[in-house]
Amino acid sequence: APSVLCPAHTAVFQRMAKCECHFINGTEKVRFVLRHIYNREQLAHFDSDVGLYVGDTPYGEELAQYCNSDPELLKYYRAQVDTSCRYNYDLYAPFSVERRDHPSRSQSIP
Repeated sequence: APSVLCPAHTAVFQRMAKCECHFINGTEKVRFVLRHIYNREQLAHFDSDVGLYVGDTPYGEELAQYCNSDPELLKYYRAQVDTSCRYNYDLYAPFSVERRDHPSRSQSIP
């Protein structure tokens, strides 16, 4: 006979961290963002423009406070603008910046 699982055992829980590099005018202005997501809800994020973690939910506020209390962790993520984003710009550019296609009026969707 097939086993019957309670709803808690059949749910899928997803935890994800997503890193983003935002380039404005080449590498003149670069922003690094690290997002902490749980079940499609952003809990907290690190923003290099702010230089700190920011909580987006009540639990995310606790997470941000914990992360912001670690100077080495903040130093590491603040450096990602240079060590990850700017360093890899030549790798990213052909797939993102140079492929950006602006649709003409006839191609735009109303």
